[in-house]
Amino acid sequence: MNIIKRFVKDESGATAIEYGLIAALIAVGIIVAATTLGDELSSMFNRIAAKLQGTQVN
Repeated sequence: MNIIKRFVKDESGATAIEYGLIAALIAVGIIVAATTLGDELSSMFNRIAAKLQGTQVN
């Protein structure tokens, strides 16, 4: 019976799950930010390339 009481009071598993969820949310945020940044950089380089199309390199 004492083992069951200790098991019910033990919160270390819940804490590990909470940290895992926080890490997952941070990872999703980083992925979203990197994707957005990548799209913006790609767009910027495409605009630069389009402007350079009209110039000649000697």
